[in-house]
Amino acid sequence: MNKNRATIIAGNWKMNKNREETARLLAEMESMLPAGDVKVLLCIPAINIPVARQTLKNDRIILGAENCHWAKSGAFTGEISADMLKSYDITYSIVGHSERRQYFGETDETVNRRALACLESGIHPVICVGENLEQREAGISKDIIKGQIFKGLASFTEKDILDTVIAYEPVWAIGTGKTATDRQAEEICGFIRSLLADMFGRDTARKIPILYGGSMNAANADGLLSMEDIDGGLIGGASLKAADFTKIVEYRIRRL
Repeated sequence: MNKNRATIIAGNWKMNKNREETARLLAEMESMLPAGDVKVLLCIPAINIPVARQTLKNDRIILGAENCHWAKSGAFTGEISADMLKSYDITYSIVGHSERRQYFGETDETVNRRALACLESGIHPVICVGENLEQREAGISKDIIKGQIFKGLASFTEKDILDTVIAYEPVWAIGTGKTATDRQAEEICGFIRSLLADMFGRDTARKIPILYGGSMNAANADGLLSMEDIDGGLIGGASLKAADFTKIVEYRIRRL
C-alpha cells in the first residue's frame, strides 16, 4: 500500500435524495463512520449542498459535486460553474462520468475543459475514464483509456495532475451488478498509472490517487481495495446506504 497517495472513498449519489432524505442519510452516515486516515468524499446533487452543509456536524465527510461547467458564467442553462461550487466550499467535483458522456454528449475535450476550470478555482477534479462492454470484448480497453487519459489531461502541468484524482469506471460494470475482478481492476489502474508516468514522470505518477468505480459494494470492496494501484473507490448505489458505505470505509481503513 503506497503511503504517499491519498486514500479516498467517494460516493456518487447521482440523481437521488431530496432535501429531507439528504439530511437523514448524512446524519446516519456521520454517526456510523469509523475513525481512520481515509478521506470520505460524497459527491451529491448540487441542489442538496446547502442542506448537507447544515446537517454535517464536523469535517469528517467532505462534500463534492457531481459535475462542473468549464465557463465561469454565461448562457449555459442548467449548468453550474466552479466558482458557484467554491462559494459553498466545495473542493472536489466529478467530471467526465460515463453517464455524462453517454447521455449528455461529454467528450474527452469537454472533460478536459471542465477539469481545468475546476483546477483554476481550487477544486480537485475527479476525472472518470473507462471502456464499454463492446470495447472490452473487442480487446481495445487500453486503447480507449489511453485516449481518454491523454486528451482529458491535455495541457495539464505537474501541479495540475497532483491536484487531480483519476477514477477508473468500466462502463460495463456501472449499475449492472457486474464488477471487474480484483485483478482486472488492478491491471487497468496500473496501466493508468503507467500512462501518468509517461506524461508526468514516475515519481509524480506514484502520488496520484486512482479510484475504482463500477458496482463496488460492501461484498466485493475488501478484495478490490487490497490491490496496490487501487487507492479507493467511487461508489454509486452503495453510497446511498449508510451501513454499506461505512463498511467500505472500514475495509479501506483496515488496509492502511
